[in-house]
Amino acid sequence: MQSAKSVHQTAAQAKVSTMKVSLTINGQQLFATLANNPTAKDFYSMLPLRLPLKDYASTEKIAYLARKLTKADAPAGTAGKIGDITYYAPWGNLAIFYRDFGYAAGLITLGRLSGDISLLSTAGDVEVLIAPVEP
Repeated sequence: MQSAKSVHQTAAQAKVSTMKVSLTINGQQLFATLANNPTAKDFYSMLPLRLPLKDYASTEKIAYLARKLTKADAPAGTAGKIGDITYYAPWGNLAIFYRDFGYAAGLITLGRLSGDISLLSTAGDVEVLIAPVEP
């Protein structure tokens, strides 16, 4: 039988490992599951956020955050893939990929979108509301 403390810890760990968010663009929603890492947890703590997403290199939409996120335990870098929500530590910006991109030093995975990401591949800039989704 589990103690009350271990049941509480298990519930807290489950909540952390299933951080879900919604991204609302032009009245339509996308959903994402955030990674279980310190940078993603730091990002989640800032939500909800309304951000202007600017098109960058016809590959990703980026937005600058009000503050830098932690890089604790972060890898040296990663490759951006379609549907990835990432943090580019050198510039302090959020980057959401709608096309695959090669390896970038300082790129940290925050999470992954599910569903149709064509909303992001529209030309030009868009506004997004990123909010936590309660379980």
